[in-house]
This record gives sequence, C-alpha cells and structure tokens, in this order.
Amino acid sequence: MDGKKVILSGIQPSGALTLGSYIGAIKNWVELSEEYECYYCIVDLHAITVRQDPATLRRNTLTQLAQYIAAGLDPNKNVLFVQSHVPAHTQLAWALNCFTMFGELGRMTQFKEKSVKNPENINAGLFTYPVLMAADILVYQADLVPVGDDQKQHLEITRDIAQRFNAAHGDTFKIPEPFIPKIGARIMDLQEPENKMSKSEISAGRVCVGDRPEDIMRAFKRAVTDSGSEIRFDPEAKPGISNLMQIYAVCANKTLAEVESEFSGSGYGAFKTAVGEAVVETLRPIREESERLLGDRAYLEKICADGAARAARTADKTVRRVYKKLGFVAV
Repeated sequence: MDGKKVILSGIQPSGALTLGSYIGAIKNWVELSEEYECYYCIVDLHAITVRQDPATLRRNTLTQLAQYIAAGLDPNKNVLFVQSHVPAHTQLAWALNCFTMFGELGRMTQFKEKSVKNPENINAGLFTYPVLMAADILVYQADLVPVGDDQKQHLEITRDIAQRFNAAHGDTFKIPEPFIPKIGARIMDLQEPENKMSKSEISAGRVCVGDRPEDIMRAFKRAVTDSGSEIRFDPEAKPGISNLMQIYAVCANKTLAEVESEFSGSGYGAFKTAVGEAVVETLRPIREESERLLGDRAYLEKICADGAARAARTADKTVRRVYKKLGFVAV
C-alpha cells in the first residue's frame, strides 16, 4: 500500500447501521479500497458521549464489523478496527485538546443539537469529541476523509487544529481534505425527509441494513412524498421524492436524470415500490452474509485484533513524533 493516499473514516456503534450508513458511507468505502490505503473504524469511544447499555454496545460493535465485511470491505485490503483498541487515538486527543480553542468547540452544530436532545447529560466528552475526531484523522496522516455534508464542520476544525500545531512545531500533520459523494451523501428519514436517517433514534422512516425484506417494503410504501405527482429531483420543493430518487439512483446504479426518465408519468405508488424492491435486493446479500459471520465470533475477534495491530503501527508512530515535538521525555 506504499505510495497510496490515506483515507480514514468511521461510524459509531450507537445503533443499527441504516440504509443511510450504507449509501452515504460504506458503499463509497468499498469503491475506494483499491485506490487508497484505507483505515475504517468503529468509533465506540465517540458513542459513549450519550449513555449506552454496555451489552448492547458490545453487540452493536461486532454486528457492525460483520456488516462492514459483508458489504464488501475486505480485511486484507482495508484496515478494519475498533477505535478503543488503539490507545493512540486518546493519547493524541489530549495533546490536540491543548491546540483547540474553547470558542471553536462551542460553535459546533452537533454539540448544540445533542445538548438540546440530552439536557441532563451535557458532559465534557460531548463538548470535546471533535478533538477526538481530529485525532482519529490526524493520527493516520489521512489525506482524505469521506464525510457526509453534515460532517464538514468537523473536518474544518480538524484542519484548523492541524495547521495550528504545524505552525507551532513545524510540519507534523497532513492537512486532510473531504471526500463527499455527489449522490447519496445524506440519506433522509422516510417519514421525516427533513431529518437525516438516524442510527440511534428508532423511527418508522428508518431502514436498517439487517431489516427483513417485508419490513423494508413496508417502510418504503409508507414513505412520505408530497402533494404533487411528478417524479423530479428538487430537494427544496420535493424533499421526500428527492430522497427516494437518491436511494434508487444508488441502488439501481443510475443517474438522477435516468431515474426521472424511467419514472416519467408513473405514480408515486409504483415508484415507491420500485425503490423498496431495489433496496431489498441491495441489502439482501449483506444481511445474509453478516448473519453468517456473526456465527463465527472467533473470526470477528481475530479481525479486531489484526486490525488494531495494523492501525497501531501507524498511529503509534504519529504519537511518538508529536510527543517528541512537544518536549516529552521518551522511554
């Protein structure tokens, strides 16, 4: 993998992986595997800014790993690992905390949103988790970070922190760039198309990677559209239909223009059924293979151990370099 640009991304195991997780992230990760040196993690440290049931978190973590592999992420071509298995993430995060301004963190949109949703648990981790996210990225000297359009703010603060450290201590970190897919970057809830499809919040408009075909079809047949009848991509005027068009375009491997042409003159009912069927066939092999993998816990644990060891080789090197520049005594 020498000479390849580095990509880092991860998803929290705070709930079941959704169709949005697959389309907006994992499908793109698979396509990047040949061209880049890829580090894909399960960011369990980030998940605990909101209270988690320990048994559920462990189960979600292994299920998510199985779904990564079932979706096409080859552990031999990609470094697949669990964030908490690589101590360098938190080691670097503390150093980067000291190069992050209080005002910057206070302006983070997700901190504001989660503080409103969890007013009884506005903890320090919730406030500083963008610094841990920066450490996740910078510890691997990532060139590119696949992000949804709602995550761009986190990458911007990562770049600011890296530039601030480099200005103080010389060239240390690469300045990462975002990788945002043109279609499917943000899949919305089928019942509330103004909201992103959520892993952590159960909704009738959420479709999960492990859902049964009949449940997927039910969700799409009940999907919110609008009062018109034209199948046309217009996220402002027709958010429900536009969301369904993005989903179908990705699952059927078509452009949005091709989707408009295919369903010209069709009713919403026929279109929603077609989208549901495309999603069922896209997710079926992933669900079946992940269920098989979950029957072999020893294999999944070996992937965790191997991935953590591979990740640590790169991450530890970065931490040693940073600590030396900060003036810490080496042992």
